[in-house]
Amino acid sequence: MSQRQLYLIDASIYIFRAWFSLPDSILNDEGKPVNAVYGYAYFLCQLLEQTNPSHIAAAFDESLHSSFRNKIYADYKSNRESASEDLKYQFKLCRKLTEVLGISAYSSKRYEADDLIGTISKRVRKNNFKTTFVTSDKDLSQLLKKGDVFWNYAKEKRYSYAECKNIFGVKPEQMIDFLALAGDSIDNIPGVPGIGSKTAISLLAQYGSLVSIYKSLNEIEVSQLRGAKRIYGLLRDNQQLAFISQKLATIVCTAPIKTGIRKLRYVQPTGMRINRFCNQYGLGDKLRQRLLATSAN
Repeated sequence: MSQRQLYLIDASIYIFRAWFSLPDSILNDEGKPVNAVYGYAYFLCQLLEQTNPSHIAAAFDESLHSSFRNKIYADYKSNRESASEDLKYQFKLCRKLTEVLGISAYSSKRYEADDLIGTISKRVRKNNFKTTFVTSDKDLSQLLKKGDVFWNYAKEKRYSYAECKNIFGVKPEQMIDFLALAGDSIDNIPGVPGIGSKTAISLLAQYGSLVSIYKSLNEIEVSQLRGAKRIYGLLRDNQQLAFISQKLATIVCTAPIKTGIRKLRYVQPTGMRINRFCNQYGLGDKLRQRLLATSAN
């Protein structure tokens, strides 16, 4: 059986990118800003035309302060402000637009987009699918298996499983432990205070995993690592925080979502459906024509 390709889009990244890069003077007929909708729509149209996918889906974040991770660590993502009403409105339209264009969309109040992507990817492997992860979030590299692709679409860069170490400094299966050590300021994952990216990479290169690092703690104290005694002290004093961070960084691949190969199949949109969507939300002719270019003749 030949391998098939599934494209999984980390949608929120591209919505935020459009929100920040396009002026909020782009309005619909009701005078509401739709700059994020426009940018996201053009991204989706271009992606569909480039890939001509047989199977594709997008995952959206809805769990900013309601993720199961907040019960593990109360300050998880506490550094992020809630979306404004304008942005919430545009997220809603982007979700609808995704489905109008024939792409299945997923979201959850408890699980993050990363978890939904991980769950879908894991489920389709038994059907001989490989996955292209359309994202710029390095956290998702932990999901890569041989044959998969990490596609940083905005930078036009694609990385295979083997190439990720050259890009991120660690193998895909080490990304969780890298984040457990170095932390992640974007998601407010604490990591081990004082252990930066370079030290985390060095430790994982020598010891392989977080568990092995802690099993070798006494060895680290007298090792040739630069600042070995300081590193030893930081690791010793923050062991609990390191393993909490590991849990926070681990993408769950068992989220309770309903999906299947049939639902993931791309269905080319009809002009009628696109026109109805544009009429309902007062979107302009320029965007309408761009969307119609993806429709079946």
